[in-house]
Amino acid sequence: MDGRDASTRGADALDGGAVAPDRGAVAPDRGASTVPGRGASTVPGRGASTVPGRPLPGVRRLSLRRFLIVFGALLTTGIVAFAGLLAATPSVRDAEALARAQDRAHHAAFPGPPVPARFAAAIEATEDHRFGSEPGIDPLAIGRVVAARLTGGIDQGGATIYQQLAKMLYTSGRSGVAVELEQIGLAVKLSMSYSSRQILQMYADVAYFGNGYYGLAAASCGYFGIPPGRLSWPQAALLAGLVQAPSADNPRQHPGRARQREAHVLGRLVAVRKLTPAQAAAALAQPVTRLVANSAAAGRCAV
Repeated sequence: MDGRDASTRGADALDGGAVAPDRGAVAPDRGASTVPGRGASTVPGRGASTVPGRPLPGVRRLSLRRFLIVFGALLTTGIVAFAGLLAATPSVRDAEALARAQDRAHHAAFPGPPVPARFAAAIEATEDHRFGSEPGIDPLAIGRVVAARLTGGIDQGGATIYQQLAKMLYTSGRSGVAVELEQIGLAVKLSMSYSSRQILQMYADVAYFGNGYYGLAAASCGYFGIPPGRLSWPQAALLAGLVQAPSADNPRQHPGRARQREAHVLGRLVAVRKLTPAQAAAALAQPVTRLVANSAAAGRCAV
């Protein structure tokens, strides 16, 4: 019985040796796995990605570095160019003296009466709604102008009140890109040298309103027979609309065009929430011919 058991155990051992795995055999290559996410992975961000259109992290870092280098170079160039522009433009310390000389030549009072709130609101809403909070220029408006010129679009204008004053005092009668750049430099210097109240006062004193009227006081008395402090909303809007084309929009000679400009100014006053739509409609309901009916009293107007 012991012999049979020994024989059985020996056979079992032989059978077991036949089925046991060969420890010397080469195991399957785990590196060449077909399980997703292992070996030559196709998962984004692992190994050599094969996802189309997805740059490698190193490529993204290189692109960002190049962008920052180009941006920094452009910014530095812009700062240097702007500093050169400021250095090339003259001082504006004589701005008030120039305004006084112009008014004397046009037989207008300098300084004129304080700019009334209604005219100030109308001219700012129409010509420069960021007046007082900008550095003399409006970068967004300048960008729109440049884009329009490059693409052949409509130039909507971008000159701030500072730039317009610079044109009236320093570059009147001149035009061209070089002159516009000079006006930008002068506008920045004006904003740094004078308060917004002083800028608006000089602007109102030297602006031309058509019909031979230089300065707000002369225009208010000439068109309406009243001093600026008594201007109504439609009158203030009418005068603010004249500064861009004072002869073409003269309310005496071209009342239709003057009314269009008045409507535009009133619309801007609504847009900046100085007037409600109902107030603007009521102001526009007054005919231009009635607004200027008191012009015969111009000689008796006391400013």
